[in-house]
Amino acid sequence: MDQVIVGIDVGSSKICTLVGEISDQGEPRVVGVGLTPSVGLRKGVVVHVADATDAIAASVEEAEQTSGYHVQRAYVSLSGTHISSLNSRGVVGISRRDRGITFDDVDRVVDSARAVAVPHNQEVVHVIPRSYLVDGQGGVRDPIGMHGFRLEEEAHIVTGASTSIQNLVQCVEGAGVGVDELVLSSIAAGESIHTETELEMGVVLADIGAGTTDIAIFIDGTVWHTITLGVGGEYVTSDIAIGLRLPPALAEHVKLENGHARASQVSPDERFTIPNSDAGSAYSLPKWKLAEIMEARLEEILTMVQHEIKRSGYDGLLPTGIVLCGGTARTPGIG
Repeated sequence: MDQVIVGIDVGSSKICTLVGEISDQGEPRVVGVGLTPSVGLRKGVVVHVADATDAIAASVEEAEQTSGYHVQRAYVSLSGTHISSLNSRGVVGISRRDRGITFDDVDRVVDSARAVAVPHNQEVVHVIPRSYLVDGQGGVRDPIGMHGFRLEEEAHIVTGASTSIQNLVQCVEGAGVGVDELVLSSIAAGESIHTETELEMGVVLADIGAGTTDIAIFIDGTVWHTITLGVGGEYVTSDIAIGLRLPPALAEHVKLENGHARASQVSPDERFTIPNSDAGSAYSLPKWKLAEIMEARLEEILTMVQHEIKRSGYDGLLPTGIVLCGGTARTPGIG
């Protein structure tokens, strides 16, 4: 019988619920989708519990209708500027050297790596192994069965604000869905988008959404660095609204229909129409003017991403480069 897995991506602009079937051969297949506007959230964080709960419930209900399944539990994405990360190392002695390293030894070294000083208002979301060392021998991916005296683990630890996490869980459970696990958005996106070769060689994921930009650096097949920046497509929309004197909703429409990331790639003669609004009748503007406004903000966001990559210290270990995803990354000319 096929295994059913449900994921809920709680974003700043939309909430997406996916229902997937995993066949006996391990092949995934999406059988249901629920997509609703995000309400009660800002920059990936719940700001109104009742509204966010209703929006999540609407997304889940739509996914249930399209899939025919009743959603009881789900994996839920986590994002927001409250997310932080650090790298840690755990060390333990191997309990039964005659039998080699066991799962119990691995669990103990994970607990050892997890034992880091975390602020009282933060909690650990992920402890992700980067690599293991057995008696000082590094580069070990799976130490189970190996013989030695000492096991070490280099781990990437992701933490988040306890209150933000609790509010998100409360909203999902309020929608009638249990939370199997919270998954950092950038890690989930990286695992689904990148090839194994990219993950092994070294690659950056920049998920530019509406309210945030999630960054994850993958090296040697696992994540080495994560951070969330509090900028995204909403800032581009705001700039358009101010620059062209448009209501925010109309500015968003203009951005999606006519936006471009590089003014130099837009013909000087090309124009677009501003639809009728409360301010008056429809009129046209040169498209390069819109592109100029967007280019300035998008360049700022990508510069912030570049600075964060350099700050991580891993910028020399990324031959595969950077992969952009998220709604804002669909802007023509951004690549």
